[in-house]
Amino acid sequence: MSTFPKKNKLYNILLMLEDINNPSDVKKLDIDQLQFLADEIKEFLIANIKKTGGHLGSNLGTIELTLAMHYVFDTPDDTFVWDVGHQAYTHKILTGRKDLMSTLRQKGGISGFTKRSESEHDAFGAGHSSTSVSAALGIAIANKLKQNIDTSIAVIGDGALTGGMAFEALNHAGDSDVNLLVILNDNDMSISKNVGALSKYLTRLISGKIYSTMKSKSLELLESLPRIRKFAKRSEEHLKGMLLPGTLFEELGLDYFGPIDGHDIPLMIKTLQNLKNLEKPRILHIITKKGHGLEDAEKNPLKFHGISPPSSSTSKLPSYSNVFGEWLCNTARNDSKLIGITPAMSEGSGMVKFSTTFPDRFFDVAIAEQHSITLAGGMATKGLKPVVAIYSTFLQRGYDQFIHDIALQNLNVVFAIDRAGLVGADGATHAGVFDLSFLRCIPNIVVMAPSSSLEMYKALNTAYKLNGPVCIRFPRGKSKVEEFTTDEIIELGKANIIRTGRDIAIFAFGNMLEPAIEAGNEIDATVIDMRFIKPLDEKLITEIAQNNKKLISIEDNVSSGGGGSAINELLQRNNIKTPLSILGVPDIVTEHGSQKELYEEYGLNAKNLIKVGTS
Repeated sequence: MSTFPKKNKLYNILLMLEDINNPSDVKKLDIDQLQFLADEIKEFLIANIKKTGGHLGSNLGTIELTLAMHYVFDTPDDTFVWDVGHQAYTHKILTGRKDLMSTLRQKGGISGFTKRSESEHDAFGAGHSSTSVSAALGIAIANKLKQNIDTSIAVIGDGALTGGMAFEALNHAGDSDVNLLVILNDNDMSISKNVGALSKYLTRLISGKIYSTMKSKSLELLESLPRIRKFAKRSEEHLKGMLLPGTLFEELGLDYFGPIDGHDIPLMIKTLQNLKNLEKPRILHIITKKGHGLEDAEKNPLKFHGISPPSSSTSKLPSYSNVFGEWLCNTARNDSKLIGITPAMSEGSGMVKFSTTFPDRFFDVAIAEQHSITLAGGMATKGLKPVVAIYSTFLQRGYDQFIHDIALQNLNVVFAIDRAGLVGADGATHAGVFDLSFLRCIPNIVVMAPSSSLEMYKALNTAYKLNGPVCIRFPRGKSKVEEFTTDEIIELGKANIIRTGRDIAIFAFGNMLEPAIEAGNEIDATVIDMRFIKPLDEKLITEIAQNNKKLISIEDNVSSGGGGSAINELLQRNNIKTPLSILGVPDIVTEHGSQKELYEEYGLNAKNLIKVGTS
């Protein structure tokens, strides 16, 4: 076991690794050498991620798995589909991107997830969970139709397996006859600790030591004595019936093997070699430890799930997520109807204190965004007041449920939409830049975008007292306001004039108020904190538009269909000709980089506001 290495230069820890430039180099090593290589990769990852930030624990847990996969299979012909992708750093190292790891998650550098445009060895892009089996099955079907004998491999974690989409894909796979291998990487951890019946089921499988041993031995039997395959299968089924209540995966039609130690390289290689030639849907269940080989990460896998690079900031200001958590607890003390719901993001959404203070009113539903939304709807029909904490990028996954199960029935549910706007290093898959556009078109809902922690607290107070669905979207990071608790509410749809200027008016949504104030002071513009995207303060907007020569809106949402578009529609309806410039995220796939860098890149700053205002 080790803690962070104190070596300052990466080349000091490069021995065998410096000669690994592509997967074929891995195949030249013997089994003993692979273990040394695994140890080097561990040190390399720790040193790099400590500098760049990124997903540490998950990658330490999959080093041996990745080495075994590349030793047995041949990418890009054989395809690896990594669920989420944040466990694929070793895969990146082995596929020609070792020298680029210092640019991981940095602007202009390589992505923290798999990305097809980055390498031919990245078979499918990822960032959200529970997609791998569907994608890998699609590749396997395409291979069969093209008479291609290559193997399609999906690597999915036990946390991601709780997503309903994974079971839809497994159900389809079990009814197909294609060369698909699903590797279930079971580390008893998603981002938050796994919950639910499936997690308990996997634990029960792991505990079946006799079954597990005899199952793994059956691989050797099948390899050495192929003529007794049918007999072995019948014996296995009999054994299973005696020792376990049932095997879910085999009931779905997939041959199940395991569980085996995912850190045992020789065992992993032997098992994958045996499974390589089966050419039918099968699942290999491996057991790994998140943070493997780093004592601190093993003891605290949540803390080391993702780490940030060194920062000179000493700010003690609260994050927006923490403000939400405080509001949740404070409000729940005075109202027993409040229920907190999250799809596996209790830590990220600031709900830990609520979960321990009000355990009977807290529901972590695992990685099941659709379910979390409809669950809240059901609760609302019985007079409860559910508050769903969900990241903007993950709310996209429950769009149908939001419309069909919440909005159309006008149910009293509050959505605390975290990580709205540009989130930074996680890149396009995690950017919450579409929510204003896809929410604004839905009837019966209120959409708010607070500009500070104090405004956020007011917005939450307001949302909780309103009837019908209410969405409050807020960014990643810290607010500039230290004191935020208040009993104040905001009048529905009421914007707030921050400063009054001449000839130019800036409509700022959410955290874009700060650059708007800076620009307003420079060019003497009127600055409005819009607060609401739906409903708009139509009276105020109309008056300001009629009394100024130029209008500018700014939001960290795509410029199409968001707050600026709503203002423009209002002006058109009222035949107001005052020109409006809409500043937002352009119609492109956004890059990864720091939030500050991305704001600069897309012109969401005071400098560009001044330029637009004076042009």
